[in-house]
Amino acid sequence: MTKVDELLPHPVKEQLHGVDFCVRSSPPWPEAILLGFQHFLVMLGTAVFIPTILVPLMGGGNVEKAEVIETVLLVTGINTLLQTLVGTRLPVVMGSSYASIIPAISIAFSRRFSVYANPRQRFRQSMRAVQGALIIASFLQILFGFFGFVRIFARFLSPLAAVPLVTLTGLGLFALGFPQLARCIEIGLPALIIVVLLSQYLPSYVRSKRRVFDRYAVLFSVAFVWAYAEILTVAGAYDNRPPNTQFSCRTDRSGLISAAPWLRVPYPFQWGRPSFNAGDAFAMVAASFVALVESIGTFIAASRYGSATIPPPSVLSRGVGWQGVGTLLNGLFGAGNVCSASVENAGLLGLTRVGSRRVVQISALFMIFFSILGKFGAVLASIPLPIVAALYCVLFAYVASAGLAFLQFCNPNSFRTKFIIGFSLFMGLSVPQYFNQYLIISGHGPVHTGLTSFNNVVQVIFSSAATVAIMVAFLLDCTHSCMDSVTRIDSGRHWWGRFRYYSSDTRSEEFYSLPYNLNRFFPSF
Repeated sequence: MTKVDELLPHPVKEQLHGVDFCVRSSPPWPEAILLGFQHFLVMLGTAVFIPTILVPLMGGGNVEKAEVIETVLLVTGINTLLQTLVGTRLPVVMGSSYASIIPAISIAFSRRFSVYANPRQRFRQSMRAVQGALIIASFLQILFGFFGFVRIFARFLSPLAAVPLVTLTGLGLFALGFPQLARCIEIGLPALIIVVLLSQYLPSYVRSKRRVFDRYAVLFSVAFVWAYAEILTVAGAYDNRPPNTQFSCRTDRSGLISAAPWLRVPYPFQWGRPSFNAGDAFAMVAASFVALVESIGTFIAASRYGSATIPPPSVLSRGVGWQGVGTLLNGLFGAGNVCSASVENAGLLGLTRVGSRRVVQISALFMIFFSILGKFGAVLASIPLPIVAALYCVLFAYVASAGLAFLQFCNPNSFRTKFIIGFSLFMGLSVPQYFNQYLIISGHGPVHTGLTSFNNVVQVIFSSAATVAIMVAFLLDCTHSCMDSVTRIDSGRHWWGRFRYYSSDTRSEEFYSLPYNLNRFFPSF
């Protein structure tokens, strides 16, 4: 720290202080297991929500939905272990990407599957087509990661461009927060109030050497409100309510518990041999690209909440490569979606102040365990989605705030900085809003040509807030007044220059080195 930094009231911090356990440390085993289970509960929302949308559209029922959810849990557990062991080594859960919903729905509505009168047969044929598209889409992430394209991009990434990327990785998912919570306000709003009170207010009144209420706020709030929702369901509060209200509020509405088997091991090609179609693959490749961009934002946020240094470009590239392997596994097993770093779990690192790699690895073991014991996993998956949405309101906010924190490396008084930040954030929110509203009103996107796959590509890319924001911010940062020497300081490049190469900072080895001398197979340069 320089003398100038000592005079500043809030000096620049390359690593976030106040984190109780960083990437390479871990709490005691009993606490680590509880925290790992908490991460498992948080990722369940996406694991249930996406199959709940896609499976009925493909023709599947509760049995197929339960099988897909079990498959998602298994591959998420495997992909998380791979990412934390040989990928970025950051405490990130590798779950499902919402970007793959549009291509999957397009496949489900394809005319070539309307000839199947049997719904289960139509489901299997649709899922095979999704599998084939995922297998092809995985090669984009593998190519960009292991062949170094992400590394080249990251070396030109400045803190100024990272602000809108990370911020809108969290804020861009706002539709999954309060709008979903409001579907059952009587259980969603109490869940939000309880998690805020437990995590932010109660610790200041209850002085204790051990952090309990804030660290386990998710567990306590889910348990309390889930029990409350169960009482309302049993008491008949929703018996005569509209179907949408019953679906959102009831704890027995999903049919997963009765449909899930007691014991089942998902396996590759369980729906049959994948089928390949150029149009399907083209759209899924776009979803793969969006998932790649949003995962980079999540990796950077996770490094911050894990009190690690900024991931070197080679580490980000390595992580994206293993993300591609995860998408390939999703295609082989039939999970139905692209692999992506979980934004909500990255936010949980900030809420608990535990950025431990081991905790996330324990959560991966929970995912694998409950994917095999289907009945137990289905009980947890029956948590009403408004409760999960209440958690999202807090967890997505933590990721967004991690992005805003990178402004400390920039010059906020520069008019160039003000323009790039403001314009990229505005366009990152405004453009996807236009594309999504157009889709809802017209039934198709603003680009409506005779080529459905091209329409889907444009819709997928420009529906992602983080993708639009980084395209705008990166382009402006690399072109606007680029010949002016002052812009390097205004953009904060001098702060991140030491992390541009893996060996430039000794802390890179501490946080990101691979175990068992695997660096010789995946060199960092």
